[in-house]
Amino acid sequence: MPAPRPDSQQASAGVPAGEDLGDRTGDRAGARALARTPAQAFRHGMVQSLAFLIVIVPFAVLFGVVATEAGLDVAQVMGFSVLVLAGASQFTAVQLLSDNASAFIVIVSGLAVNLRMAMYSASLVPWLRGATGRQKLWIAYALIDQSYALSIQHYERHPRLSLQQRLAYFAGAAVALCVPWIVATWVGATVGQAIPDDIALDFAMPITFLAMIAPMLRTPAHLAACFVSIVAALALAGLPSGLGLLIAAPIGMATGALVEKRMANRDGGPA
Repeated sequence: MPAPRPDSQQASAGVPAGEDLGDRTGDRAGARALARTPAQAFRHGMVQSLAFLIVIVPFAVLFGVVATEAGLDVAQVMGFSVLVLAGASQFTAVQLLSDNASAFIVIVSGLAVNLRMAMYSASLVPWLRGATGRQKLWIAYALIDQSYALSIQHYERHPRLSLQQRLAYFAGAAVALCVPWIVATWVGATVGQAIPDDIALDFAMPITFLAMIAPMLRTPAHLAACFVSIVAALALAGLPSGLGLLIAAPIGMATGALVEKRMANRDGGPA
C-alpha cells in the first residue's frame, strides 16, 4: 500500500491529503502528534533523533581523526564539516585525497555520493511545498540522511500535520543531529591524535549506514537495488580511486528502477 502523500494545496495549507490511518483507528500517537505546538514538535524531533547520536558522535570523531591524519588542519577539517555537512561524502573525499586521487575524481565522487540528496529533496517537496525560500535554504543545508529518514517517516505516519509542525519537527531533528556532528568533528580534529591505535572507531561507519538504510528497504525495488549495488561494489572493489563505488551506485539505482517499473506494469499502474 503506497505511503500517504499530501496534494499541493493541502501540503501548503497544512490540511490532510487523506485519511490518517492512526486517527481512523483511534491511534493515540497520531492524536498527540496533531495536538503538538510547533515548539513541542521541535522538541519531539530532537528527542526522536537522540538515538542516532550513539553512532553519529563516534562517526564524527572518526572523521576528525582521519581528516587530520590525511594532512588537513583543524580549520580545514571544520570547514569540511560545516560547509559540506555530509559524512559519507566527507569520508569519500578524504579517502580519495589520501590516495592522491585527482581533484576531478574527488569532486565527482563527492557529488555522486550526495546524489541521493536530490531524491530526498524531491521526496520532501509534497510535504514542505508551502515553506518560504529562506526555510527551504536551511532545509537544504540541514538535510542529511538521518534528518530525512526521521522526517519522512514522521510525515507519512502523520499526514495531517500542519506545515509549521512539519518544519518544527525537521528543525528539531536537524539541530539534534547536525550540531553534535560539528562539535564531535572538532573534538576528533583536536584531540583525536591522542586516541590509541588499538581503539577501533571505524565500526561506526557501517553501523550508521545500516541503521540509516535498513528501515528504508520497504519494497522489492529497494531490496533489489541494495543487493545489486552491494554485489557490484564487492566485484569492483579492486578498481582504483573508488571507481567501483561510482559504477556500482548507478547499477543499483537502475536495477531498482527496473524492478519498480516491472511491478507497476504488472499491477496495471503507470510505468
